[in-house]
Amino acid sequence: MKKIIVVAGPTAVGKTKYAIEAAKAFNGEVISCDSMQLYKFMDIGSAKPTPDELSQVKHHLVDIIEPSSSFSVAQYQELALDAINDVFQRGKTPVIAGGTGLYLNSILYDMDFSNANEDKVLRKKLEKECSEFGVNFLHDKLKILDSSAAERIHPNNVKKVIRAIEAAISGEKIKDFKNCDSKRKDFERILIGLSRNRDELYDRINKRVDILVDEGLFDEVKKLLSMGLTENDISMKGIGYKEIIGYYENRYSREEAIELIKKNTRHLAKRQITWFKRYDDIHWLDISSYDNDEKAIEGMLEWLRNKF
Repeated sequence: MKKIIVVAGPTAVGKTKYAIEAAKAFNGEVISCDSMQLYKFMDIGSAKPTPDELSQVKHHLVDIIEPSSSFSVAQYQELALDAINDVFQRGKTPVIAGGTGLYLNSILYDMDFSNANEDKVLRKKLEKECSEFGVNFLHDKLKILDSSAAERIHPNNVKKVIRAIEAAISGEKIKDFKNCDSKRKDFERILIGLSRNRDELYDRINKRVDILVDEGLFDEVKKLLSMGLTENDISMKGIGYKEIIGYYENRYSREEAIELIKKNTRHLAKRQITWFKRYDDIHWLDISSYDNDEKAIEGMLEWLRNKF
C-alpha cells in the first residue's frame, strides 16, 4: 500500500519545518494544505515557505492562483490528488503539510463533490448579495435553508456559507466531520499532529505576527488593495489581511489591527486543534516535551520509521 505522511497542527506550531524534515528523510515532496498559501502575491500574511525552505524539497500547491479568483475545496481536492499521484509516480513520498481542516478532509476521505451545485449564476448572485447586504444577510439565508449548517459555519466564512447555500438549494447538505465519506483506500495515511503547550504556542503566534509586520505585512496589503482587491474578495478575508484593511479604512489604529491579528490567530489555532483532535488515528507529537526542535524532529522521524 502506498503511504502519505500528513503533518498537521495549528498555525505557528512549526508545520513547515517538520514537514520538510519528514520529506528529506523519506524521499518526499511537500504538498501544501493551506488555503492561503495557494494565492499569489500573498507571501507574508500567509507565512509561505521561505526561498530557503522551498529549495530544500519540492513543494506543490503554493503560489498558484490569483487572489481575485474564487477557489473551492472541490478544486483543491482535484489539484491535491493530482499532486499526490504525480509524487507517487516518481517513486517519492507525498508529505501533506497544513492546517486547513476541510482541505485535508478532501484528501483523506472519498468526499464526492460531483453533485454540488456549481451554478455560476447562483454563485455570482450570492456573492453580489454578500457585497451589497453583508455577511449576516447571507448567513440568515442559510439559517432558513439549513439551520444545522448555519450553526456550524461562522458568518465570516463567506466561501463556506455560499457552498452550504448551494448545497441546500440543490438538495444536498454539507456533511459534517463525523458523517464524512469513507477513508480513501488508494493509499495509507500516516497522520502526525504537532502540538505545543498553550502558552508557548500563543507566544509563538504573537511573535510571528510581529515578525510578519516587520517583514512588510502592511505594505503587502496596501499593494493588494492597489491591485483592485477589496475586503469582499475571499482571499482578503484571511487573518492578517482583513484586519489591516480595517486599519486602512480607519476602523482601527495600527496597534489595534496588530493586536486583532494576534487575537484572531490565537482563536484560529484553538479551532484547528479541535478539528484535528477528531481524527482517531492521528499521532500527536508534543514539541514542548522536547528540549528543542532538533530532538522533537528526531522523535518524529523515529516514530515514522516504524511505519515504513
